[in-house]
Amino acid sequence: VREFFSLTCSHCAAFYRDTMPQVKQRLVEPGTVRFVYRDFPLDRLALAAAVVARSLPAERYEPFVGALLAAQDRWAFTRGDSMDELAKMAALAGMARPQFDAALRDEALARAILEGVQAAERENGVRSTPSFVFRQDGRSRTQAGAVGFERFQQLVDEARRA
Repeated sequence: VREFFSLTCSHCAAFYRDTMPQVKQRLVEPGTVRFVYRDFPLDRLALAAAVVARSLPAERYEPFVGALLAAQDRWAFTRGDSMDELAKMAALAGMARPQFDAALRDEALARAILEGVQAAERENGVRSTPSFVFRQDGRSRTQAGAVGFERFQQLVDEARRA
């Protein structure tokens, strides 16, 4: 299952908070599902956050994304400087300010993320976040929206039967 998400999307944060714990426990950990995050930033701040997340060591990526989604209201929708708040979140993940600033200047990485957005639109019809692509044996189905666990499980079962 590939999830296309934006780090500034409140629906993505809701899915992460309300559904993802069950997905991890009941589907990912037992090995029923391989879950892959795919960046689909909806604005410049989400793109900056995605670049920073992708600039971290691989083992810190998922925990950082989770922290950003869990604390979205504190960094993305703050009355202050959102980039400073993002830098603070990155520091908690072990990224010093010079590394943070360098990541934000990585135009090749930002371009690669945006090319991934275009590919998702073209190949899977992704238009909004979160969107999930359920793949099995070369076939895929795209589901938009922050679905609950029961619906998510149903979509996994349908993909396995297809």
